[in-house]
Amino acid sequence: METNKIIINLAPTGVIPNNNMTSHVPITPKEVALDVYNCAKFGLSCVHVHARDENQEQTGDSQRYVQYIEAIREKVPEMVICVSCSGRKDPNFESRSQVLSLTGDLRPDMASLTLSSLNFTKTASLNSPDTIIRLAEKMQNNGIKPELEIFDVGMVNYAHYLIKKGYLLAPYYFNIILGNIASAQANLLHLGMIIKELPSDSIWTVGGIGNAQLSANLMAISQGGGVRVGLEDNIWFDEERTELATNQSMMERIIKIIRLMGKEIISPKELRTYLKLI
Repeated sequence: METNKIIINLAPTGVIPNNNMTSHVPITPKEVALDVYNCAKFGLSCVHVHARDENQEQTGDSQRYVQYIEAIREKVPEMVICVSCSGRKDPNFESRSQVLSLTGDLRPDMASLTLSSLNFTKTASLNSPDTIIRLAEKMQNNGIKPELEIFDVGMVNYAHYLIKKGYLLAPYYFNIILGNIASAQANLLHLGMIIKELPSDSIWTVGGIGNAQLSANLMAISQGGGVRVGLEDNIWFDEERTELATNQSMMERIIKIIRLMGKEIISPKELRTYLKLI
């Protein structure tokens, strides 16, 4: 991939934000698809999708995911769609892997694979070694590229182990998340350690939780990486938390920064080619 090309990975919803916290977070399939469409006008490479049920709660239900995938592909047919297999709400393999069984036009291009358990401020994301391996196997068998979620350098070490065992195939896509209270922080030392340990034939993006989002994005761009941006990680536009963000406002800001640095956005078509997405 060209060094002046930047991946933008939009995470519009996530597990936590709801309409009681901010009216700007898209919840329904129609709302998510509209946000993806509006953000794609600025330039967008892929979208990281969390499905919600009728009560705004995270769900792994495959039929609910069908509604999101259909809605996004109707609005932005070329978009690379990554679905969440998060263990933050439900660590059970069967429920969180349902979406990986979708086929044909409904099959997601990518799916998240968090490479260890970790603690957030009030909850834990549980990812046992057995569950990680089973998810990786199912993704590989069904032609779905893992989005390797990394919160600390130890998770990169586990990626090397999975590569050695044949559970992960090149090229690799890493999504590095900084700023979590129990994980790597948004500073160059922590990010540099993680980048240094990444396997060859990897591409990577960086996101930041809360106030760490913008600084994490800026560090990534300066070091030749891509960015993850969106309301999943931060609902505020400013560090003082006086202005609620929208996915579009954060996209517009990061696009301006990327262009000021003389870089371009990698298109979904280009990302598909590089990652060898089926």
